[in-house]
Amino acid sequence: MKKILLIEDDADLFSLLKYNLEKEGFSLTGLQTGKGALELCRQVRPDLILLDIMLPDSDGLDICKGIRKDPDLASTPIIFLTARASETDRIVGLEIGANDYVVKPFFVRELVARIKLQFRNQNAPARVLESGGLELDPSSRQVRLGGTPLQLTATEFRLLEFLMSRPGVVFSREQLLNAVWGQDRAITDRAVDVYVLRLRQKIESDPGSPILIHSVRGFGYTFEPRRAMAGV
Repeated sequence: MKKILLIEDDADLFSLLKYNLEKEGFSLTGLQTGKGALELCRQVRPDLILLDIMLPDSDGLDICKGIRKDPDLASTPIIFLTARASETDRIVGLEIGANDYVVKPFFVRELVARIKLQFRNQNAPARVLESGGLELDPSSRQVRLGGTPLQLTATEFRLLEFLMSRPGVVFSREQLLNAVWGQDRAITDRAVDVYVLRLRQKIESDPGSPILIHSVRGFGYTFEPRRAMAGV
């Protein structure tokens, strides 16, 4: 039985989610305040965390940061539940390590579907990706270039992982947005250009003449290190 930990201050919503998630066969525990949330996560070791951002005594973003810094919890999926719906809020939430971002009010059935999607992703075998001098380990969430660890944000990691796992495939900006940010997002396709530029600055020896992530004029991007060896 999958264990879900819920941090939500709205008592009615807490009860509603507890009833419906237990009805779906999940085990649910949690708090209605942020105080003690990180300690409870360490005790319960949940399979997934539902986390409200605007708590009466804490900032859910800070709790998320604490979870991601804990080696025993770092890979635990986190879904934010929040009334903050702006593009900036979504980007910040995903940047600090959330796996999904659900805006209130929402349909419980949709949330259940999102939770099940996270568990399907958990069950997928994680393999270390190696190409072009890069090594990406999905389990430890680490990337190395020539053996040297790189500091990537959560979104940069997801984008690089998606591209590296599909070498040579050309993706449009829209496809990358859907794959990395999710279909329910309020950001523009220009965000892809920004994140590709950030990645190039970290993984390319010469970001102005990239040999790993290539632009395909009028369409999008592809990860194809073999072009470098071919002199392209």
